[in-house]
Amino acid sequence: MNALTTPNAVNAVLIRPRAVLALVLASVAGAAAYCWPLVVTADSTIAHGRDAPWVFALVLTMVLAVVLAEISGGGMDSKAVAMLGVLSAVGAVLRPLGAGTAGIETVFFLLVFGGRVFGPGFGFVLGNTTLFASALLTAGVGPWLPFQMLGCAWIGLGAGLLPRAARGRAELAMLAAYGAVAGLAYGVLLNLSFWPFTLGPGTTVSFVPGDAVADNLRRLVAFTLATSFGWDIGRAVTTAVLILLAGPTVLASLRRAARRAAFVPRP
Repeated sequence: MNALTTPNAVNAVLIRPRAVLALVLASVAGAAAYCWPLVVTADSTIAHGRDAPWVFALVLTMVLAVVLAEISGGGMDSKAVAMLGVLSAVGAVLRPLGAGTAGIETVFFLLVFGGRVFGPGFGFVLGNTTLFASALLTAGVGPWLPFQMLGCAWIGLGAGLLPRAARGRAELAMLAAYGAVAGLAYGVLLNLSFWPFTLGPGTTVSFVPGDAVADNLRRLVAFTLATSFGWDIGRAVTTAVLILLAGPTVLASLRRAARRAAFVPRP
């Protein structure tokens, strides 16, 4: 029995062995799409071109489509689909209320709660569908969207894999800490996805193809501190505060809905 099918969790989405494999492969592909600037050689064509965001966005889109089809093609019943639709719609409405304003993010706490209550598979799908719906709502479709979707999918997946023993205040503290760390990590990952193309060569924070990993990481950290760190801190604080404030009510409501739904994934 693995962590994705732990018996004391409410798994609204059944994760079968093939789906686990698909999730692992998607995460590997996603890590490659984010981290390729750290390992590319100096004479690589992609390191000096402007097509890389589109290439990796296309690859991620296809990978996510395969994973979502694998997870939903027998692992979700109609009640799980309905719950997914409701939470995705709520998240799509919440996100524009704070995104881009001093780093305030009003959707991450919902992804954490969804993964925590309904399991890692549901959290992964919820992260994707929420960001996709939000992008359609706000006309935010572009090469950055697959990176945002995968980042939020990992947040929902990770929330579903957190230890199940914690309850009450200990659970809220754990979820708040996780939400804060996830918010910071999300910002760094998104920076990594576009940082190589944002600046021209020659600055102290520019991407240098083929340079040592440690040196490019140092420039990435400097770029993050100089540009987005204030927004990342705002995202982390907002997520943690919303989890602490809304946690008792939202967790109780979602768990009550899960008990009444009695999810039975299709065989």
